[in-house]
Amino acid sequence: MTHHPTLDAELAAWWEAEAARLEALAASARFGFMQRRYTRKAAEARSRAQLSRVREAARRGEAALS
Repeated sequence: MTHHPTLDAELAAWWEAEAARLEALAASARFGFMQRRYTRKAAEARSRAQLSRVREAARRGEAALS
């Protein structure tokens, strides 16, 4: 059986990459308000990635029980 990544696994990876991109933008921001906004958006992206990881772990747990 081949392993195909689920949407949650792909979303977790995408949100982590997005958070890294936003943190890079925050580091190069000229103004404090822009830095704070990018930092806040990066934190939101990391929380979305965590949610996808939790759903993926729950799915794997269910598959192990089946």
